[in-house]
Amino acid sequence: MTAPTWLARIEHPGEAETVRHILLSAFETSEEADLVDALREDENAWLAPFSYVTVSPDDEPVGQALLTRCHIGDTPALALAPCAVLPAYQGKGAGTAAIRGALAAARAVGERTVTVLGHPVYYPRFGFSPASAFGITPPEGQDWPDDAFLALSLDHGKPPRGPIRYAPAFGL
Repeated sequence: MTAPTWLARIEHPGEAETVRHILLSAFETSEEADLVDALREDENAWLAPFSYVTVSPDDEPVGQALLTRCHIGDTPALALAPCAVLPAYQGKGAGTAAIRGALAAARAVGERTVTVLGHPVYYPRFGFSPASAFGITPPEGQDWPDDAFLALSLDHGKPPRGPIRYAPAFGL
């Protein structure tokens, strides 16, 4: 049996509840779904063109990857989080498609740097590597594993250096 070919697209207006359902289904608590709801309300963080969904053949969202505005020092960058897939579609490439779609959209409009605090084995497949190698540091008071705090240069340039600053919704 061949793996499905996934279509990833920008989340359409009116799909917020569907995305919330995906997040609630994929995670043990409502923390990630609540985070996305709070980010939607933050006009400085929410970037609608970077909320990507993976859809089934009938155009029903089954996965999501989200990029929101953060800063490295004073330089605008993007944070990848959260990413979620309905349990029935996990491990089948739906999450990969959503992440690749969001990263391609960011690259296409000239965004330069994306960071993620995530699984050290999963995210390198997209080109992420330890943020410390670029001189990007966690927020003050955070002690994150070097292999889990990752960065990606979308333009193959040198990312900005300094501490990362997330939107207030992240609570950091």
